[in-house]
Amino acid sequence: MGRFRNTIVIITILIVGINCKTPYEPSIIASNGNYLVVEGVINTAQDSTVIKLSRTVNLSGKTNSNPELNAIVAVEDNQSSSYPLQEIGNGKYASPSLNLDNTRQYRLRIITSSGKTYLSDLEAVRSNPPIDSVGYLIQSSGMQLYINTHNPNNNTRYYRWDYSETWRFHAEYQSQYITDGTEIVLRTPDQQIYYCFANNNSSTILLGSSAKLQQDVIYQNPITQIPSTSEKIELKYSILVKQYALSTDEYNFWVNLKKNTEQLGSIFDPQPSNINGNVHCTTNPSEIVIGYVGVTSIQQKRIFISSEQLPITWVPAYPYECQQDSNLYCKLVDGKCVNQVQNNLIPVNSSEFITSAIYKPSPLIVGYLGTTQSCADCTIRGATKQPDFWR
Repeated sequence: MGRFRNTIVIITILIVGINCKTPYEPSIIASNGNYLVVEGVINTAQDSTVIKLSRTVNLSGKTNSNPELNAIVAVEDNQSSSYPLQEIGNGKYASPSLNLDNTRQYRLRIITSSGKTYLSDLEAVRSNPPIDSVGYLIQSSGMQLYINTHNPNNNTRYYRWDYSETWRFHAEYQSQYITDGTEIVLRTPDQQIYYCFANNNSSTILLGSSAKLQQDVIYQNPITQIPSTSEKIELKYSILVKQYALSTDEYNFWVNLKKNTEQLGSIFDPQPSNINGNVHCTTNPSEIVIGYVGVTSIQQKRIFISSEQLPITWVPAYPYECQQDSNLYCKLVDGKCVNQVQNNLIPVNSSEFITSAIYKPSPLIVGYLGTTQSCADCTIRGATKQPDFWR
């Protein structure tokens, strides 16, 4: 009886607790943190160095981007040489090939429009071997992409990768016709909206280490996974993978950042911690700065994968529910002829996209089939212009 009574008490407490819940809003959500974020690598290879500067934004705010504009940015070495970067917009500062001496150390100097100065620590050039290959494995649920690399000198050990994807896809229905405001006409080649190209950049931190191995070898390190139903692989897919060599401290920075941004979903994941980079504010040493500026050559490799190389049982799923409706020149409604083409398709502001003609009897066109923009216009999710690198 006592145990039953205790159970009733516990249930009562739980019910009261549930009814008395109040929203919890951590102070950090509304904090006034406006910390400088520095992203990028000083590239010693024959390619551009691009540094992105931004400011952190409040979680409770309405914006998710706050670029740092009108700053003065330069790469410096330990022999007092300086290499300025030019502002190219949206908080990005860049320079073409800097032709840097690999025997020197380098850092980044930033002077903001408010007059504050930021410096990264001097860093030695990290040896970055070429990417051996980017490949893929066919799995039951889709395609797993991976990377292979190695350094025969065994002096890299720590790696980071990012990637950009591009794929060719098509709309559910092909819109063969268009209205000119007076009549229905065939689309010209410049008006085609059936085939498009879309792209995406990596959004997770990809790291690898051979520090615990006898040889400096990275074998089939996962890059990304694509479901078998993804539209990315319905026609042709391409991925460009970039590889960065890291120092031990830089690797630890990225590991910590990954834990703080990607692995906080449950009580068993790591707890948030400070992210110590190598960029500091010399004007105010106590100011928090987020970022680690490494120095290395950037290696890259692109591959193409066509649908013919993948299982024929893989069928892409279109992201929208689609159907076509008929629009006739003369549809009898209550015994009267209603011109649906004139009413629904001819106006230039019509929401219907014309897919094909209805012939009855051939070759007489008695109307047209139409559908929504999302089902006939690929440009709402991509662009018809083929990228320069496409083949």
